[in-house]
Amino acid sequence: MPQEFKTLADLLAHGFDTVIDVRSPAEYAEDHIPGAVSMPAMSNDERARVGTIYKQISPFEAKKVGASIVARNVASHIDRHMQQKNGSWKPLVYCWRGGQRSGSVAIILKQIGWRTDTIQGGYQTYRRLVHHALYDNEVAHRFILLDGNTGTAKTDVLKKLAAMGVQTLDLEGMANHRGSMLGAMGDQPSQKMFESRIACALAQLDPAKPVLVEAESSKIGKMIVPPMVWKAMCAAPRIDISAPLEARVEYLTRAYDDVTAAPRRLKTLIQPLRTFRGNETVDQWEKLLEAEDFPALAASLIIDHYDPAYNKSRSVHDFALLATVEADKLDDAGQTLLAEQIAEIVNSL
Repeated sequence: MPQEFKTLADLLAHGFDTVIDVRSPAEYAEDHIPGAVSMPAMSNDERARVGTIYKQISPFEAKKVGASIVARNVASHIDRHMQQKNGSWKPLVYCWRGGQRSGSVAIILKQIGWRTDTIQGGYQTYRRLVHHALYDNEVAHRFILLDGNTGTAKTDVLKKLAAMGVQTLDLEGMANHRGSMLGAMGDQPSQKMFESRIACALAQLDPAKPVLVEAESSKIGKMIVPPMVWKAMCAAPRIDISAPLEARVEYLTRAYDDVTAAPRRLKTLIQPLRTFRGNETVDQWEKLLEAEDFPALAASLIIDHYDPAYNKSRSVHDFALLATVEADKLDDAGQTLLAEQIAEIVNSL
């Protein structure tokens, strides 16, 4: 009998040995249940072919072709991935709606003797639970924003706090983006995958304890922070990190070495700022870039762009400041000291 899950926490605590996603590779790539392995019942092309037959010829003909395809693919998955599984293995299988694809695969695995089940409603059930958590329901957790101007090592400090046992929500890590115009770290996930990461992380955190979240804008790269998370962030008190300009410049130069290693790309990235900071300022940045004077470039970006932008953004939000923590340096030792001070503040709440 298909497994019915009422909450995201219940689904994540499913109790099965392996979760198998039998949707097409494209569906899996867009979003999937955390930890699920992809064993598609049909490839992208095969799924499109069966869909065309269903619409243009008949559902009966589509089912015949689909059954043949699924049988071949399941046989391949059994040969490649399941030969070492013993009789006690418990797989949980899902597809888009919890229907034919997952049901067909589950029947074959059950006939072998594995204790197989499916998810009632399939991926759509999971997606609905994610949507409820981020769009419909108030966030149950107490957020505290970790704030500070650009170059104050907020992301690294957040990671150290997590290692110390403080509850954190790393939105930049989930978005694969450092949250600024220079912050790309490669391909970003789909919006659905980003939301999955957030919802599942929150579902596994204790609502009775504070959660540290880095102060962000409502967009991180192309990712949009879901509305209920953004609402909780806007209402959250803050802990501010302060550091001297020299320390921030040193940190930015080190942390963004992947950006400075590609000067042509960096030159392209700063061009849109001509609209906001003027041609003279951006021309000066280009000269510093051509001279490979990256510390001077970082200092000018901080003074002439990032700090004014942060100050303007903060001016439109009314928030409570819990504390300001200061660091003379932002090397590993300085970050650890900041994390220890912040953990002490958070643990006292």
